[in-house]
Amino acid sequence: MSTINVNVVTPDGAVYDGDVEMVSARSQNGELGILPGHIPLVAPLSVGAVRLKYESKIHLVAVNGGFVEVRPDSVTILAESAETPSQIDVERARRAKERAEDRIERAKQEEIDYQRARLALKRAVTRIEVAGE
Repeated sequence: MSTINVNVVTPDGAVYDGDVEMVSARSQNGELGILPGHIPLVAPLSVGAVRLKYESKIHLVAVNGGFVEVRPDSVTILAESAETPSQIDVERARRAKERAEDRIERAKQEEIDYQRARLALKRAVTRIEVAGE
């Protein structure tokens, strides 16, 4: 089966570099499925898990926004932050999830930035899911 090269890069450096059979990522306009030979495109990414399929296994990378650039032979993900399951501190993510849920609950009663709290919750849930917890 043919493959496509994938690079996941953050301001802190490379998080993933390898060849995969398929990339699945959530853009701000919907889910993208990318195979070798895909038409070129650039799209803004949402917070979520990028799924990399290789040899019938799915590898996950938690991505916090950014952009995906697709070329027929490569995919580059420029993310604000990205983590593989081994890089995720699950306890820290759970604490962040609890804080975000608390802020969302308080936002209904006070003047707390509801959107910011929802985004923090989404980041924490993505990390927990990618870590397999």
